[in-house]
Amino acid sequence: MSEPFVHPYIPNTAPEVKAEMLAAVAAASASEFYADVPADLRLHRPLNVPAPLPAEQDLARHVRGILAQNRTTEERLSFLGAGTYNHYVPAVVDEVIRRSEFLTAYAGEPYEDHGRFQALFEYQSLMAELLAMDVVNVPTYDGYQAAATGLSMAGRLTGRGRVLVVSDVLPEKDSKVRDYVRAALEIEVVPTVDGTADVAALRERLGDDVAAVWVETPSFTGAVETRLREISDAAHAVGAVVVVGTDPIGYGVLTPPALHGADIVTGDIQSLGLHQWFGGAHAGFIAVHDDPRFVMEMPSRLFGLESTDVPGEYGFGDVAYDRTSFAHREDGKEWVGTAAALWGIAAGVHLSLMGPQGMAELGELLLARTRYAQRELSAIPGVALGDGALHLREFTVRFSSASAPDLVAALRADGIEPGVVVDDSTLLVCVTETTSAADIDRLAAAIAAALNTREEQAA
Repeated sequence: MSEPFVHPYIPNTAPEVKAEMLAAVAAASASEFYADVPADLRLHRPLNVPAPLPAEQDLARHVRGILAQNRTTEERLSFLGAGTYNHYVPAVVDEVIRRSEFLTAYAGEPYEDHGRFQALFEYQSLMAELLAMDVVNVPTYDGYQAAATGLSMAGRLTGRGRVLVVSDVLPEKDSKVRDYVRAALEIEVVPTVDGTADVAALRERLGDDVAAVWVETPSFTGAVETRLREISDAAHAVGAVVVVGTDPIGYGVLTPPALHGADIVTGDIQSLGLHQWFGGAHAGFIAVHDDPRFVMEMPSRLFGLESTDVPGEYGFGDVAYDRTSFAHREDGKEWVGTAAALWGIAAGVHLSLMGPQGMAELGELLLARTRYAQRELSAIPGVALGDGALHLREFTVRFSSASAPDLVAALRADGIEPGVVVDDSTLLVCVTETTSAADIDRLAAAIAAALNTREEQAA
């Protein structure tokens, strides 16, 4: 009789340990724990994973082989964006967040963690200044959750259940947000016109059952919404909340949504001092005005100045902690979970290094590089811009006689990642401050050559 299998990485697979655990919860087998999972959702077979390697050196070699297959955007000329961006990260950002007091920035109490809490307070303050808002939370998991929470807040504030989205939303973000809010909110799409909101169509759909108008600027395609004030006025006229999803990278030059009537501003801070890594380091922010109705609906932690028992001294701690899911547990309005605190500290360091002048220069550079790339690519015969809106960092191009997936495959062979395929004829192209004019020229030349080759083959 063969010995029972004990997984070298999972000690609880030892038969005696398993039996003891099952006895402690009065279960006959582990399958009892999955009784509520429908049969058609179960795998009914072992996972298709390699056999375990008992020797550590063999496991290390195996993992290194997998990681070696990755090609970073530092090795290839990349125009990939769609939510994760190749912005430059100053060396001091990495140096600071690798410090031991920050690297484990997970949870803790004010009496033991003044340094980290102050760092997050500074991050919140810098973000509030950039966004022209008063209150910014400790980071949530990512921008997707931040958007979903912003919409959920609007639903609770208004007691309504309909959301109108007036922008092109990143498909993955749209999917996650809908999944998060589906129990309480129904999201309806108001189609865009030439890349931005159709305000007339929005007005026709607004009513006293609308909880929020959701605006993404820049949108999935990089279009900047220029009629936000009109949108806000129309939404407020029926008692709806304006929730804006955005990227903070452009607000050194662009007017923050709060100054155009936005009530809740959400987004992701990946562009502020965070690398792309293997899919990006992401963290979400939620910003509101200093209005108790909105602040008390924020389920995540806020850090502020706290007085101490010693006159004239202060520390940093939770503000209105009793409104959070951490305090209410299962009775909370909404569960937030672990804050991506380390990434908030990284963004804070980045913003403090850049300052207002640095962010202004960065925003101007992004606008200029985006326009240059649009001009160079649209000058190629058979290539046209997807719309006529103002764009920041990203834009789409359409090919009249070529397949976008085929074009991507051709340029990859030349060491270029030209963008993200939107559909068979459309490509989403992204440029950042790390993209030089020469890089854009190389992309344009490669696309032109690939299209010419295709025409010659067709002839």
